[in-house]
Amino acid sequence: MGADREGSARRRPARAVAYAACGAVLLAGCASMPDNGDLRDVESTPRQDTQVRVFAIPPQQDASATEIVQGFLEALTSDDPNYDTARKYLTKAAAKTWQPESQTTVLANGPSIQTDPRPASREGTNGITYTFQGSQVATIDAQQAYTPADGAYRRTVHLTRDAKSGQWRIDSLPQGVVMGKSDFQRNYTSVDKYYFASDTSAEETGQPVAVADPVFVRSSVDPTTQLVRSLLNGPTTWLGPVVRSSFPTGTTLKKGVSGLAPDDQNQVTVPLNVKASRIGSAMCNEMATQLLFTLRNLTPTVDSVAVQSVSGAHMCDANEEQAEAIAWRASTKHPDYLYFLDGKHRLVRMTTGGTGTSAVAVPGPFGAGTKPLRSVAVARDERTAAGVSSDDRSLYVTSLASAGSLGNAVLTSHGATEDDRLTAPSWDARGDLWVADRNPAKPQLYMLAQGVGQPLAVQIPELNGRIEDVRVAADGVRIALVVEKDGKQSLLIGRVERTKSDDQQEVSVLELHSATPGSEEVTAMSWAGDSRLVVVGREQGGVQQTRYVQVDGSTPDGPAPAALTGVRAIAASENDGVPLVADSQDDGIVRLPSGDQWQKVVKDGSAPVYPG
Repeated sequence: MGADREGSARRRPARAVAYAACGAVLLAGCASMPDNGDLRDVESTPRQDTQVRVFAIPPQQDASATEIVQGFLEALTSDDPNYDTARKYLTKAAAKTWQPESQTTVLANGPSIQTDPRPASREGTNGITYTFQGSQVATIDAQQAYTPADGAYRRTVHLTRDAKSGQWRIDSLPQGVVMGKSDFQRNYTSVDKYYFASDTSAEETGQPVAVADPVFVRSSVDPTTQLVRSLLNGPTTWLGPVVRSSFPTGTTLKKGVSGLAPDDQNQVTVPLNVKASRIGSAMCNEMATQLLFTLRNLTPTVDSVAVQSVSGAHMCDANEEQAEAIAWRASTKHPDYLYFLDGKHRLVRMTTGGTGTSAVAVPGPFGAGTKPLRSVAVARDERTAAGVSSDDRSLYVTSLASAGSLGNAVLTSHGATEDDRLTAPSWDARGDLWVADRNPAKPQLYMLAQGVGQPLAVQIPELNGRIEDVRVAADGVRIALVVEKDGKQSLLIGRVERTKSDDQQEVSVLELHSATPGSEEVTAMSWAGDSRLVVVGREQGGVQQTRYVQVDGSTPDGPAPAALTGVRAIAASENDGVPLVADSQDDGIVRLPSGDQWQKVVKDGSAPVYPG
């Protein structure tokens, strides 16, 4: 026999019940709550409102083995903080060894349940084995990091009858939890926690650079406390080698602390254990900055964070202005201008804050048209620009503050055709410039320190294909690459590591992973947040689409940008207050104000970019 959990939700007793809360905290501030009446069936899979809490129902007396398995799976999707109700479906021994936080497996649909036809010698007639099956979408590890997954999922659970009570209970099961994609979307939310690039400071200010590290937390189970614990536990394994935390090793929340939340002044107070008691003021301010950036990503209304010692003494605090004075963060920077190439391949710009469509040439050789350009990148401080010549052969770097001469190319490709030469360049906050040479005879990613140094060949040991596009993150420790292999173009995210050997700097891009699993062709992309990109592409057999993706390969909440056909290039800022801009084959340069439709800027233009 077999039963599909999601398909059978309406024809069997419900194992979960939901109450609508009047506020953020269940039952808090409610005018009235029903104290009688029947329990109502609740579908486990549709997306629930954030003010709805779902609670599991414990096993019913004399429930069948199938009902025990179904009830256990539904308990996994409830808002039970410690899975206490789910443990009631297990034997006492299994409940002690089961570790639900070790991993979450996400399936396309809820797991189907099948009885195992194989005889199980150890249970005789007193036991039964069930198999959970499905198609994997992703996994969440013990660090709460998301990883896309595919392939079949197949795990078994074993049930036995209790010798005294005669009740069925699960006595053997896989570690972690499993649920369908819709349940996952209801139960979990993606949040960025923040660390500092270990060897990077912003070129313009000298500040440490904040780096986003996305994790998933259970959205209705004290998410603020979850997120702070995750921050204190340190960065995820993938990001760890290139970032640092200001929290001393071993720092945790003070014992017994839970329910962290903003007070009536929108301040969150974070009590820490003794490990953080002897730090200096500068380190404490960095800790408060990490906390504020992190908590504002979860709850934008948080105005400040206060760090408290184990004794309850005030250590330091930080509001938004103070945090931005301590660390450089891309998403808080508002670019002055949007840049693109006009019909004569000159670099022009227009202010980002207005609604006009007039653009003016930039100062210097790029604006004068000394060298016709195909693509450009403007440094984060908007004082310097890099441009690739109209034949894609030569890379030039020049000032945007003077009308001086252009100078010699800083890099030249010897590819036979334009498609086999240089990609568009990209700048990070350190002031380093990145570009790839697509020459089949010598394909290579290069970095030019401060945009003027000798081109340094970047090592990418895991690269399998040719780089078609490059966008380095502002933090300089993550890089997005469009890589072509066998006619497919994929968006890969890599970690940038810098080392020194014999006074020579070595730069590598390591642990590449896909940010667009399932895409057949990625034709354009841009960073659009601290851990988000906007991507133009299509899936196999599909039409061109524009959508947002996270660096971990997950899909962020919220709508995709309005549809636009024939997109050849797209530009976004990490600051979400700046509109998307695209180069459309039909309409030229167009922009997308928040919540609006695409608007034409200028018909005769190409290669739009924001600084970066």
